[in-house]
Amino acid sequence: MKYRKGIGIFLVNSEKKLWVGKRIDNQNNYWQMPQGGIDKYETEEQAMKREMFEEVGINNNYEILGISKKLLSYDLPKEIIKYVWNGKYIGQSQRWFFCKFIGKDSMFDLEKDDNPEFCKWKWIEPTQCINEVVPFKRALYEEVLKEYKNLKI
Repeated sequence: MKYRKGIGIFLVNSEKKLWVGKRIDNQNNYWQMPQGGIDKYETEEQAMKREMFEEVGINNNYEILGISKKLLSYDLPKEIIKYVWNGKYIGQSQRWFFCKFIGKDSMFDLEKDDNPEFCKWKWIEPTQCINEVVPFKRALYEEVLKEYKNLKI
């Protein structure tokens, strides 16, 4: 089994608050950063821009502050592997993009895509994301936070 190639987006505002969305397909109170797979003929950056538009609804009101030096991965719990991505992958290996939002909150549109991923969004302190995300992604989010803290911004 292998990992699906993907990207993640760590989007902060001018107050260094982190954007998180509540998934539509999960009844629990879990919130996550935008992320998704890389399509066949896309670069990592093209995938990030597409996901930013599809999931968050913006396509030019941000700047890229940095990119994770290494791929960061998470494993799916064994009991859900067969339900996610048709059982083709055991998890996802992601390149993370650290971005700063430049605009007004009213610019966010969670329904830009035909299949929206999030039903709500909010700004939080970056360290809060560890407790807000689905448990199997917590270690990944800790790694993402370490990379963010190492950025020289």
